[in-house]
Amino acid sequence: MKANSTPDPASLRQRALGYLARREHSRFDLARKLERAGFEPEAIVPVLDEFEHQGWLSDQRYAETYVADHRAKDGNIKLAHALRTHGVSDEIIESALLERGENEMDRAKAIWRKKFTHPPSSLAETAKQTRFLQGRGFSGQLIRTLLRQDSSD
Repeated sequence: MKANSTPDPASLRQRALGYLARREHSRFDLARKLERAGFEPEAIVPVLDEFEHQGWLSDQRYAETYVADHRAKDGNIKLAHALRTHGVSDEIIESALLERGENEMDRAKAIWRKKFTHPPSSLAETAKQTRFLQGRGFSGQLIRTLLRQDSSD
């Protein structure tokens, strides 16, 4: 679309459906995409309301999909932060993270074992492994517990 042209309001609904047909979007992300495409915010809101009413747009479903896709490599802190940046509410984030019933310690252990073959034997190695797990979005308490457990095994 040319920068100077104004999008046809009739194509708003079609464009939004096209985005949702490709993958799940949060309401915030879909509104932002449509605004960047040149649609007026006042025209976007009623379309998104209709889509939510029809069940075609759901922040809950988006959060569940996002968590399922990223859970194998990220901790709950990182997942929650990413979902917040996509405009998902804290209540929805909490339910999406708790829904699967997986143990975060088991996920952290699997991620840690994939990267490191042995427990830290020095302070420098402990710091390195801690930074790695923090970068993946695991809490400090969980990391300390994990590294203590594995060094005692």
